[in-house]
Amino acid sequence: QLSVYTTTRSSIGAESNIDLVLNVEDFDIESKFERTVNVSVPKKTRNNGTLYAYIFLHHAGILPWHDSKQVHVVSPLTTYMVPKPEEINLLTGESATQQIEAEKQTNALDEPVSHWRSRLTLNVMVEDFVFDGSSLPADVHRYMKMVQLGKTVHYLPILFIDQLSNRVKDLMVINRSTTELPLTVSYDKISLGKLRFWIHMQDAVYSLQQFGFSEKDADEVKGIFVDTNLYFLALTFFVAAFHLLFDFLAFKNDISFWKKKRSMIGMSTKAVLWRCFSTVVIFLFLLDEQTSLLVLIPAGIGAVIELWKVKKALKMTIKWQGLRPKIQFGTYNDSEKKTEEYDTQAMKYLSYLLYPLCVGGACYSLLNVKYKSWYSWLINSFVNGVYAFGFLFMLPQLFVNYKMKSVAHLPWKAFTYKAFNTFIDDIFAFIITMPTSHRLACFRDDVVFLVYLYQRWLYPVDKSRVNEYGECYEEKPKKKS
Repeated sequence: QLSVYTTTRSSIGAESNIDLVLNVEDFDIESKFERTVNVSVPKKTRNNGTLYAYIFLHHAGILPWHDSKQVHVVSPLTTYMVPKPEEINLLTGESATQQIEAEKQTNALDEPVSHWRSRLTLNVMVEDFVFDGSSLPADVHRYMKMVQLGKTVHYLPILFIDQLSNRVKDLMVINRSTTELPLTVSYDKISLGKLRFWIHMQDAVYSLQQFGFSEKDADEVKGIFVDTNLYFLALTFFVAAFHLLFDFLAFKNDISFWKKKRSMIGMSTKAVLWRCFSTVVIFLFLLDEQTSLLVLIPAGIGAVIELWKVKKALKMTIKWQGLRPKIQFGTYNDSEKKTEEYDTQAMKYLSYLLYPLCVGGACYSLLNVKYKSWYSWLINSFVNGVYAFGFLFMLPQLFVNYKMKSVAHLPWKAFTYKAFNTFIDDIFAFIITMPTSHRLACFRDDVVFLVYLYQRWLYPVDKSRVNEYGECYEEKPKKKS
């Protein structure tokens, strides 16, 4: 039978100071089940202590500690984490006195407190296997318990706790007034191959934390394995490799294009400024939401590149006069001024729609949504404007293309790699944990890119032909003398 006990001690030798929370008689290792039980929370655990679960497989009718052939595993039902800051209504949420009390409470909440793990996932390995004694894999060996029966050594059932199923989203803060908490115990059989794979994955997640990764970062990695089908997971790793490759190629070609750029003819300066503003705001938002590093790091690199592109677009030069920097802006020629006129005209039409929507959305969220702080509201308002209406700021470039009847001035190599990544991001949007608005923005970019492709087809250009401005976008290489 299967028995689950709880105790505040890390080791037990008798029946004292332990509570039986679940007993499954006639336990069948082939039959999966899930049961929710109420667990009594001792005073020591409520005062920021730890509670352990002891899971025994033993003969029916015998107490586990009297059974020489029992197997057991131990798992803490509590973990220590800094609690998430409470969100309040910034206008009506609290008075000045309450605010002072909240600040005191916030300082106290910087310390880790005990959280309750509401799930306990158990597995028993069901496959028969034969290994030579001298070549038994170490990962399996540490979970095995041997017994001598006559002249033969046998192994008892291999009991395993799936720690990857313990997610941060399932944790609950243990209050001092709480006397009982729910615990969902689920059981399923497991094959030898999956057991060994799961053991290595748990070791990998533990190693991440030893190298300094936070609990949240490790939880993101857990989610990839737990919340995803294994075949889909293999596809994800394959796609992720291409995503990194295309990210690198897109960054490389984008930098190469702008490094050679000497003229802003046909390029929307306001679109460049908007992309810079939006990528910086998105990076700050993802940082405030403590999202996955898988999303945060590329966003940070993209923000740095966009800042550099603004410097190129505005023809900025920085000269130092002692310790004081002096910023100078370059002048535009007649052709660039014509592009700037189209750009300004497009922004004029957009402003009639964009600004009222952004301001209205910010006021609505202030009245109806709770936030951690005014900074959090400000960043959320900016980022919601970026996500909801950001594609509108990509339209000035489309308008400039339409007026000039040309797309030769665009960095098409970088666009191509970004397009591949846009469709890959659509896949990642369902896999990696990220804010919902960021997930929707991944699909928004698809529409804009399709319009760019249409313009590419509509305005075929011979790049080697000299245009009316006396410029050629693809110059023939000069022969060496």
